[in-house]
Amino acid sequence: MAPSDPTSKPSAPIVFCHYIVSIGARRTSSVPTPMSPSRTRLAPLCLLSVISLNTTFARSAPVPAPCTHKGVELQVLGSGGPELEDQRASSSYLIWQDGRPRVLVDSGGGSALQFGRASAHVAPLDAIFFTHLHIDHTADFPTLIKSSYFEERDRPLPVYGPIGNDFFPTTTEYVADLFDDKHGAYRYLSNPGYQLVAHDVDLKEHEVRVIYKSGDLAASATKVIHGGVPALAWRIELSGKSIVFSGDTNGNNGNLEILAKDADLFVAHNAIPEGETGAARELHMPPSVIGRIAGTAHVKALVLSHRMLRSLGHEDETRAKITAVYSGPVTFANDLDCFR
Repeated sequence: MAPSDPTSKPSAPIVFCHYIVSIGARRTSSVPTPMSPSRTRLAPLCLLSVISLNTTFARSAPVPAPCTHKGVELQVLGSGGPELEDQRASSSYLIWQDGRPRVLVDSGGGSALQFGRASAHVAPLDAIFFTHLHIDHTADFPTLIKSSYFEERDRPLPVYGPIGNDFFPTTTEYVADLFDDKHGAYRYLSNPGYQLVAHDVDLKEHEVRVIYKSGDLAASATKVIHGGVPALAWRIELSGKSIVFSGDTNGNNGNLEILAKDADLFVAHNAIPEGETGAARELHMPPSVIGRIAGTAHVKALVLSHRMLRSLGHEDETRAKITAVYSGPVTFANDLDCFR
């Protein structure tokens, strides 16, 4: 799948000035935690970018390729991580089919605004899938439900996500904590005109299983390692196309290679540069691991998202590490980019 472009007209070179991040030193323990503080320093850097919407190469400026609303398309609603300074919405992805929004994967902060900018609506969605319940993957979920109050949805909306542990609720608990009619934080939204039906996805260590199926749409999941956070990767199959979402993971348990086998598009999270150590490495994949998984799985195209301050500015190094072991096209995602 490549970025969609109905015009296919390349543009002239444009110079952009960005703030590239230098990561300060920090102490990390041997036990990864769900959140680890970091010190950053911003330095301006001017980059020359050729804006061409029909290319699969990286663009340093956030110029989205528009969706065509023909066939199956993936739109990146949020290409960033939890930092506000990256000026990106946090992780969220929308799958369209012939102009109809079918599937939402994650709903991080800022993504609801991009959902609206994409002219999407909650009413046509078949299901919502969460990779995990970190705030940068879930914060705008209540915003979408509130917005849907003004739409005409007349069928249940299934929501799937991971089981919990001592530090995280199950997905069913999370939804109830928000919308339960007696104790929910937003109990006034307990009846948006349809039923929210939450499901906990409980899998064995190396199990890959179909979790949801409706007509030509199927969603499979497997467990991935994201420190001590219960986390899933998802494979969405729709009308003969397959799109795999790594979510946040260090890529070390071998499950992604199975889930992503022969996928048309593999959306992998590029949250750290090569050589990162400590808790950050326990939580995320470096480029060499992303490339190894993409190559082993023989995915047709790779999109890098969840681009954090510590990985922004390392695109050349990241691409080199990935293409050393993966020969397919590699694109660095920006908000509202569309792929088909």
